[in-house]
Amino acid sequence: MPEGEGAPRQGARRVHARRPARLVLLPGLDAAGTQHGAFTAAMQRHGIDTTVIAYPVDRAVGYDVLADIVQAALPGDEDYVLLGESFSGPLALRLAAARPARLRGLVLSTTFARSPWYAWRRLQSLLYWAPVRMLPMGALSWLLLGRWSSAALRDALRAALSRVQADVLRTRAVAALGVDVGACAAALRIPTLCLHAVDDRLLPSRCQRHLSALLPAQNTVWLDGPHLLLQARPDAAAEAIATFIATLS
Repeated sequence: MPEGEGAPRQGARRVHARRPARLVLLPGLDAAGTQHGAFTAAMQRHGIDTTVIAYPVDRAVGYDVLADIVQAALPGDEDYVLLGESFSGPLALRLAAARPARLRGLVLSTTFARSPWYAWRRLQSLLYWAPVRMLPMGALSWLLLGRWSSAALRDALRAALSRVQADVLRTRAVAALGVDVGACAAALRIPTLCLHAVDDRLLPSRCQRHLSALLPAQNTVWLDGPHLLLQARPDAAAEAIATFIATLS
Protein backbone atom coordinates (compact mmCIF):
# COMPACT_ATOMS: atom_id res chain seq x y z
CA MET A 1 0.00 0.00 0.00
CA PRO A 2 1.48 3.38 -0.93
CA GLU A 3 2.49 5.55 1.95
CA GLY A 4 -0.29 7.91 2.98
CA GLU A 5 -3.14 5.74 1.65
CA GLY A 6 -5.26 3.84 4.15
CA ALA A 7 -2.85 4.31 7.08
CA PRO A 8 -1.70 7.31 9.09
CA ARG A 9 1.64 8.74 8.11
CA GLN A 10 4.49 8.16 10.49
CA GLY A 11 4.52 10.77 13.17
CA ALA A 12 0.89 11.81 12.57
CA ARG A 13 -1.10 12.31 15.78
CA ARG A 14 -4.64 11.07 16.25
CA VAL A 15 -7.01 13.81 17.42
CA HIS A 16 -9.43 12.76 20.17
CA ALA A 17 -12.62 14.70 20.66
CA ARG A 18 -13.19 15.76 24.25
CA ARG A 19 -16.47 15.97 26.04
CA PRO A 20 -17.73 19.47 26.85
CA ALA A 21 -16.69 20.49 30.36
CA ARG A 22 -19.10 23.42 30.67
CA LEU A 23 -22.82 23.29 31.47
CA VAL A 24 -24.77 26.51 30.96
CA LEU A 25 -27.94 26.53 33.05
CA LEU A 26 -31.00 28.67 32.32
CA PRO A 27 -33.04 28.68 35.54
CA GLY A 28 -36.77 28.43 36.17
CA LEU A 29 -39.44 31.05 36.80
CA ASP A 30 -37.66 32.87 39.63
CA ALA A 31 -34.63 33.01 37.29
CA ALA A 32 -32.36 34.34 40.00
CA GLY A 33 -30.14 31.28 39.80
CA THR A 34 -29.70 31.09 43.57
CA GLN A 35 -31.21 27.65 44.22
CA HIS A 36 -28.66 25.52 42.39
CA GLY A 37 -25.74 25.33 44.81
CA ALA A 38 -26.12 21.62 45.55
CA PHE A 39 -26.64 20.80 41.88
CA THR A 40 -23.62 22.75 40.63
CA ALA A 41 -21.50 21.10 43.34
CA ALA A 42 -22.73 17.69 42.19
CA MET A 43 -21.83 18.52 38.58
CA GLN A 44 -18.38 19.65 39.70
CA ARG A 45 -17.81 16.24 41.27
CA HIS A 46 -18.28 14.84 37.75
CA GLY A 47 -15.66 17.26 36.44
CA ILE A 48 -18.17 19.61 34.81
CA ASP A 49 -18.31 23.32 35.62
CA THR A 50 -21.71 24.99 35.64
CA THR A 51 -22.51 28.57 34.68
CA VAL A 52 -25.94 29.83 35.74
CA ILE A 53 -27.25 32.71 33.64
CA ALA A 54 -29.46 34.78 35.92
CA TYR A 55 -32.20 36.93 34.40
CA PRO A 56 -33.03 40.49 35.46
CA VAL A 57 -35.11 40.57 38.64
CA ASP A 58 -36.44 44.08 37.99
CA ARG A 59 -37.33 44.02 34.26
CA ALA A 60 -40.68 42.60 33.20
CA VAL A 61 -39.67 41.04 29.86
CA GLY A 62 -40.71 37.95 27.94
CA TYR A 63 -38.91 35.26 26.00
CA ASP A 64 -37.78 37.50 23.13
CA VAL A 65 -35.74 39.86 25.31
CA LEU A 66 -34.50 37.02 27.51
CA ALA A 67 -33.24 35.25 24.38
CA ASP A 68 -31.10 38.29 23.55
CA ILE A 69 -29.75 38.42 27.11
CA VAL A 70 -28.82 34.73 27.11
CA GLN A 71 -27.36 34.85 23.59
CA ALA A 72 -24.95 37.56 24.68
CA ALA A 73 -23.86 35.50 27.71
CA LEU A 74 -23.23 32.16 25.98
CA PRO A 75 -19.61 30.95 25.84
CA GLY A 76 -17.81 31.83 22.65
CA ASP A 77 -14.48 30.18 23.34
CA GLU A 78 -15.36 26.69 24.60
CA ASP A 79 -17.80 23.88 23.87
CA TYR A 80 -20.76 23.66 26.20
CA VAL A 81 -24.07 21.96 26.91
CA LEU A 82 -27.18 24.09 27.46
CA LEU A 83 -29.65 23.20 30.24
CA GLY A 84 -33.14 24.70 30.22
CA GLU A 85 -35.06 24.26 33.47
CA SER A 86 -38.86 24.55 33.70
CA PHE A 87 -39.77 28.07 32.47
CA SER A 88 -36.51 28.25 30.52
CA GLY A 89 -37.09 25.10 28.49
CA PRO A 90 -38.80 26.93 25.60
CA LEU A 91 -36.03 29.52 25.67
CA ALA A 92 -33.33 26.83 25.50
CA LEU A 93 -35.13 25.19 22.57
CA ARG A 94 -35.26 28.49 20.67
CA LEU A 95 -31.57 29.14 21.25
CA ALA A 96 -30.54 25.61 20.33
CA ALA A 97 -32.57 25.76 17.12
CA ALA A 98 -30.43 28.77 16.10
CA ARG A 99 -27.37 26.45 16.23
CA PRO A 100 -24.83 28.41 18.29
CA ALA A 101 -21.31 27.55 17.17
CA ARG A 102 -20.00 25.92 20.37
CA LEU A 103 -23.22 24.21 21.51
CA ARG A 104 -22.74 20.43 21.66
CA GLY A 105 -25.85 19.20 23.45
CA LEU A 106 -29.09 20.21 25.12
CA VAL A 107 -30.65 19.16 28.43
CA LEU A 108 -34.29 19.91 29.21
CA SER A 109 -35.38 19.47 32.84
CA THR A 110 -39.04 19.32 33.89
CA THR A 111 -40.12 21.57 31.06
CA PHE A 112 -42.18 21.81 27.90
CA ALA A 113 -42.18 22.94 24.29
CA ARG A 114 -45.82 23.90 24.29
CA SER A 115 -47.47 25.31 27.39
CA PRO A 116 -49.59 22.70 29.18
CA TRP A 117 -52.02 25.54 29.78
CA TYR A 118 -51.98 26.76 26.16
CA ALA A 119 -55.76 26.48 25.85
CA TRP A 120 -56.07 29.13 28.57
CA ARG A 121 -53.87 31.68 26.78
CA ARG A 122 -56.86 33.96 26.21
CA LEU A 123 -56.88 34.50 29.97
CA GLN A 124 -53.31 35.81 29.93
CA SER A 125 -54.38 39.35 30.75
CA LEU A 126 -55.84 38.17 34.04
CA LEU A 127 -52.40 37.06 35.20
CA TYR A 128 -51.24 40.65 35.28
CA TRP A 129 -53.51 41.07 38.30
CA ALA A 130 -52.61 37.79 39.99
CA PRO A 131 -51.59 38.22 43.67
CA VAL A 132 -48.29 36.37 43.27
CA ARG A 133 -47.02 37.52 46.67
CA MET A 134 -50.05 36.05 48.43
CA LEU A 135 -49.49 32.44 47.42
CA PRO A 136 -48.80 30.52 50.65
CA MET A 137 -45.48 28.72 50.88
CA GLY A 138 -47.31 25.56 51.90
CA ALA A 139 -49.13 25.46 48.57
CA LEU A 140 -45.96 26.26 46.60
CA SER A 141 -44.05 23.60 48.48
CA TRP A 142 -46.73 20.98 47.75
CA LEU A 143 -46.77 21.93 44.06
CA LEU A 144 -43.04 22.31 43.43
CA LEU A 145 -41.33 20.10 46.03
CA GLY A 146 -43.90 17.53 47.09
CA ARG A 147 -42.63 14.93 49.58
CA TRP A 148 -39.06 16.17 49.06
CA SER A 149 -39.92 19.44 50.79
CA SER A 150 -37.56 20.47 53.57
CA ALA A 151 -37.02 23.60 55.60
CA ALA A 152 -33.83 24.36 53.67
CA LEU A 153 -35.49 23.96 50.26
CA ARG A 154 -38.50 26.04 51.32
CA ASP A 155 -36.24 28.79 52.63
CA ALA A 156 -34.25 28.79 49.38
CA LEU A 157 -37.44 28.97 47.31
CA ARG A 158 -38.83 31.79 49.43
CA ALA A 159 -35.59 33.76 49.21
CA ALA A 160 -35.34 33.29 45.44
CA LEU A 161 -38.90 34.46 44.80
CA SER A 162 -38.52 37.43 47.14
CA ARG A 163 -35.67 38.78 44.99
CA VAL A 164 -37.88 39.06 41.92
CA GLN A 165 -40.39 41.88 41.55
CA ALA A 166 -44.04 40.81 41.39
CA ASP A 167 -44.54 42.30 37.91
CA VAL A 168 -41.56 40.30 36.64
CA LEU A 169 -43.03 37.04 37.94
CA ARG A 170 -46.41 37.86 36.37
CA THR A 171 -44.85 38.70 33.00
CA ARG A 172 -42.92 35.44 32.95
CA ALA A 173 -46.02 33.48 33.87
CA VAL A 174 -47.89 35.16 31.01
CA ALA A 175 -45.08 34.29 28.60
CA ALA A 176 -45.07 30.64 29.69
CA LEU A 177 -48.85 30.37 29.43
CA GLY A 178 -48.87 31.18 25.71
CA VAL A 179 -45.59 29.70 24.49
CA ASP A 180 -45.34 27.12 21.71
CA VAL A 181 -41.90 26.31 20.31
CA GLY A 182 -42.80 22.88 18.98
CA ALA A 183 -41.36 23.79 15.58
CA CYS A 184 -37.99 24.58 17.18
CA ALA A 185 -38.03 21.25 19.02
CA ALA A 186 -38.84 19.28 15.89
CA ALA A 187 -36.04 21.00 13.96
CA LEU A 188 -33.29 20.17 16.46
CA ARG A 189 -30.52 17.87 15.33
CA ILE A 190 -28.18 18.03 18.30
CA PRO A 191 -28.19 15.34 21.03
CA THR A 192 -30.78 16.13 23.66
CA LEU A 193 -31.57 14.75 27.11
CA CYS A 194 -35.04 15.12 28.58
CA LEU A 195 -35.16 14.89 32.37
CA HIS A 196 -38.69 14.23 33.60
CA ALA A 197 -39.87 14.03 37.21
CA VAL A 198 -42.14 11.14 38.13
CA ASP A 199 -43.91 13.19 40.83
CA ASP A 200 -44.13 16.51 38.99
CA ARG A 201 -47.32 18.16 40.28
CA LEU A 202 -46.99 21.22 38.07
CA LEU A 203 -46.49 19.65 34.64
CA PRO A 204 -48.81 16.83 33.52
CA SER A 205 -47.00 13.69 32.41
CA ARG A 206 -48.64 14.02 28.98
CA CYS A 207 -46.82 17.34 28.57
CA GLN A 208 -43.48 15.72 29.32
CA ARG A 209 -44.16 12.81 26.96
CA HIS A 210 -45.16 15.31 24.26
CA LEU A 211 -41.78 17.04 24.58
CA SER A 212 -39.85 13.78 24.25
CA ALA A 213 -41.91 12.77 21.21
CA LEU A 214 -41.13 16.04 19.43
CA LEU A 215 -37.36 15.72 19.58
CA PRO A 216 -35.66 13.74 16.80
CA ALA A 217 -32.40 12.93 18.63
CA GLN A 218 -33.06 12.57 22.31
CA ASN A 219 -32.71 10.43 25.40
CA THR A 220 -35.38 10.46 28.09
CA VAL A 221 -34.71 9.81 31.78
CA TRP A 222 -37.49 9.71 34.35
CA LEU A 223 -36.29 10.42 37.89
CA ASP A 224 -38.18 9.98 41.12
CA GLY A 225 -38.65 13.57 42.20
CA PRO A 226 -40.75 16.77 42.12
CA HIS A 227 -40.93 19.66 39.66
CA LEU A 228 -37.88 21.33 41.25
CA LEU A 229 -35.85 18.28 40.33
CA LEU A 230 -32.41 19.91 40.23
CA GLN A 231 -32.96 21.28 43.73
CA ALA A 232 -34.56 18.24 45.36
CA ARG A 233 -32.53 15.49 43.62
CA PRO A 234 -29.26 17.22 42.70
CA ASP A 235 -27.07 14.10 42.78
CA ALA A 236 -29.43 11.97 40.70
CA ALA A 237 -29.91 14.76 38.15
CA ALA A 238 -26.17 15.41 37.95
CA GLU A 239 -25.49 11.71 37.42
CA ALA A 240 -27.95 11.54 34.52
CA ILE A 241 -26.58 14.71 32.92
CA ALA A 242 -22.95 13.69 33.35
CA THR A 243 -23.69 10.32 31.75
CA PHE A 244 -25.30 12.13 28.81
CA ILE A 245 -22.40 14.57 28.44
CA ALA A 246 -19.93 11.69 28.44
CA THR A 247 -21.56 10.41 25.24
CA LEU A 248 -20.96 13.70 23.43
CA SER A 249 -17.25 13.04 22.94
